[in-house]
Amino acid sequence: MLTDTPDSAPAQSLEVPGARLHYEVRGQGPLVVLVGAPMDAGAFAPLADLLAADHTVLTTDPRGINRSPLDDPEQESTPELRAGDLARLITHLDAGPAVVLGSSGGAVSALALAQEHPELVRTVVAHEPPLIELLDDRAQLRAGTEETVTAYLGGDVIGAWKRFFAQAGIAVPEPVVEQMFGGDRDARQVVDERRWFAHEMRATTYWAPDLARLRAVPCRVVIGVGEDSAGQLCDRTSRALAQALGTGPTVFPGDHTGFVDAPKEFATALRATLQDG
Repeated sequence: MLTDTPDSAPAQSLEVPGARLHYEVRGQGPLVVLVGAPMDAGAFAPLADLLAADHTVLTTDPRGINRSPLDDPEQESTPELRAGDLARLITHLDAGPAVVLGSSGGAVSALALAQEHPELVRTVVAHEPPLIELLDDRAQLRAGTEETVTAYLGGDVIGAWKRFFAQAGIAVPEPVVEQMFGGDRDARQVVDERRWFAHEMRATTYWAPDLARLRAVPCRVVIGVGEDSAGQLCDRTSRALAQALGTGPTVFPGDHTGFVDAPKEFATALRATLQDG
């Protein structure tokens, strides 16, 4: 989901093929990258501030989202493109190999980065990647995704979000959905939301990781799940990925957005996970 959290670090930008990436750097020490998709850098600001006590922390708006404009606004947002952007940012900072925490679509970006540029990564923490291709009911989930996208692009914004939350297994009362996504809304958030439905959701959720490559990469791959996400779609996909990689999931505080809702507890859990490795 999209959030609207203020940033607390100076803005910088990097020109990359087809886009200009907004990014922020905090602190000093080993490099940690925090990334979402479609979540922008603002969602990670509280967690980044905590980790910056002893790390260099990189956050970024994914290409096409908020402050990272595209040359072609209709370009599809694929995990491979976003992984290439992360590789360029890490190389630009010359501070790798990095720990990369990706959440939701950002977790898919981080896994693609581990596949394509493992030399730039020390540890990937993939927190609740929505990889529906790993599930037995993937055909039904694909159909549900297509219905959701069609509803949104056809103008039924509230109906699309209701479908989205139902498929995700996230209980949001209908009046809350109507309050969140009806009436007057922030124009920037609407633009980013439409891009996600039109150009990002399919490419992210339909992405199939190369399991053999992920098992063979020299970097550590950790699959994270929220302790409050039991039974939700991203809990199922994360556990399926962990099983396919021959490992178990690592439990983090909160649910799909635990790093937003409880950044202090999430930072403590992340530090413990990195120390265990």
